[in-house]
Amino acid sequence: MQDACGGSWIPESQVPPGMLVSVRELNHRFLDLVGSRTCAWNAAAPPIPDCVAAQVAHLSAAQRAAASACPYALFDVRFHDDGHWQTRLRAAASWSIGEAAVDSRTLEFVRLALFFAWHVASSTKLAPQLLLGMQESTAAAFRGALAAAEAVHLTARWNDCARYWSALTGAAAGPDGASLRRIQLYGLQLAAVARLS
Repeated sequence: MQDACGGSWIPESQVPPGMLVSVRELNHRFLDLVGSRTCAWNAAAPPIPDCVAAQVAHLSAAQRAAASACPYALFDVRFHDDGHWQTRLRAAASWSIGEAAVDSRTLEFVRLALFFAWHVASSTKLAPQLLLGMQESTAAAFRGALAAAEAVHLTARWNDCARYWSALTGAAAGPDGASLRRIQLYGLQLAAVARLS
C-alpha cells in the first residue's frame, strides 16, 4: 500500500468537507461507545470482536480521535444491505420504539448515525456510497424516511476483519502518524473491494 500524497484524502473530493468532519466526529463517538463497554450490544452480532474492543478501551481520548480521523465511517448499521433497508423503510408505519431493548447511549448514537446517513443521502449522489458504503436505492429510500429502531444492527464496519481493527488501534496508540495514515488509507481499499464485489 502506498502513502497518499498531499494533505487531503481524496483529490477533488466528491464529499463536502463538512461531511468529513461529521463522519470523523461520529467515528470518535462510536469508538468511545465501543471503548466504554457499558453499552448493551446485540449479543448475536457484537459490534466488534472482544479483543479489539479491549484495545479500543485502552486508547486515550487523543488516540481515539486520531483513529477516528478516517474519510469513511468506522460504524455500520447494515448500510450495505439494500434489501434490509428497502423492507424497513417501506414498513415505516409499523415501527415501534419497543422493538429492541438497548441502552440509551447506544440508542443516542444510532439516532445520530441515522440522521447523518439521512443527511449524506440527501446531499449528493456519491457521498452515501463513498462515506457509508450505501447503495443508491438505499440512499433514495433514506431521502424519504428514517428508521430509529436499528440499534440492534449497530456494528463496526468490517466487523469480521479483526486484523484491520487491531492495526488501526495499534497505530493510533503508537507515536507514528504515518503508520496510522497508512492504516486509515487501507480502509479505503477495504471500501473499494466491498464495492467491487
